[in-house]
Amino acid sequence: MDYFQAILLAIIEGLTEFLPISSTGHMVIASSFMGIAKDDFTKLFEIVIQLAAILSVVVIYWRKFFDFSRISFYIKLFVAVIPALVIGALLKKHIDAMLETPIIVAVVLLLGGFVLLFVDKWFQNSTITDETEINNKKAFTIGAFQTLAVIFPGLSRSAATIIGGMQQGLTRRTAAEFSFFLAVPTMLAATVKSIYDVYKETPEVLNTDNLGILAVGNIVSFIVAYAAIKFFIEFLTKNGFKLFGYYRIILGILLLLIHFFIHPLSID
Repeated sequence: MDYFQAILLAIIEGLTEFLPISSTGHMVIASSFMGIAKDDFTKLFEIVIQLAAILSVVVIYWRKFFDFSRISFYIKLFVAVIPALVIGALLKKHIDAMLETPIIVAVVLLLGGFVLLFVDKWFQNSTITDETEINNKKAFTIGAFQTLAVIFPGLSRSAATIIGGMQQGLTRRTAAEFSFFLAVPTMLAATVKSIYDVYKETPEVLNTDNLGILAVGNIVSFIVAYAAIKFFIEFLTKNGFKLFGYYRIILGILLLLIHFFIHPLSID
C-alpha cells in the first residue's frame, strides 16, 4: 500500500463509517480493485482507521464521554458491547473468510438496501429521545443487533445498531447517536485485537514505512469522519433511510454486474 491508496481508503472510511452503507464493505471492494486486499497490512489498516473515524465521536460528544459523574452511561456501553466481543471472538475465522470474498459483501450490500427501504415504516412510534432513557436491557439488545454486522460484512454496523435502537423505541436521532457511542468501545477492542494478532503473527508488517502510512490514514479518516457526522445526523433525522437503501441496491447490482460480466471480484 502506498500513501495515495491509504488516503483514498481513509476518505472512503471517513465518509461511510457513520452512514448505513457499510464502511467495511466499501473498503473491501475498494482495496480489491486496487489489488491490495490480500496484504496483511491492508487488513490491519482498514480496522485501525475505523477507530480513528470513531474517535471523532469522542471529540464531538466530549462532554458526554468525559462526564464521570454519569457512571450509568459507561455501564450501558459496556453491556451493549458484550455481544459483539463474544461473537467476534467465536467467529473470527468465519468473519475473515467472509471479508476475503468481496462478492458476499456485494450481496449483503444489495439485500441490506431493500431492508432500509422499509425501516422508516416499521418504526414510526419511537418515543425515546435521550440516551438517559435507555436501560441496560435495551442497550444489550442494541448490542445484539450489532453482532449482525459482525457476522455479515457489508451489512453496516451503524445500520444494524440504529435499526436495533429504533426497534427498542429510540428515535432516529437518538438511535444514531447511541450507535456512535457504542462504536467507540467496539472499534477500540477490534483495533487492539488486530494489532496484537499482527504483532504476534507478522510483526514485520509494523515497520517504519507502514507506520507512517498508518498515521496519515488515521489523520485523514478522523478529519473526514468529523465533517460527516453532523451531516448524517441532520439528514437522517429529516429524511430517513430510503436514499441509503437505493444507494446500496444500485451499488450491489453494479458490483454483481462487474463480477459476472466484466471481471470476478476477488482479493487474489
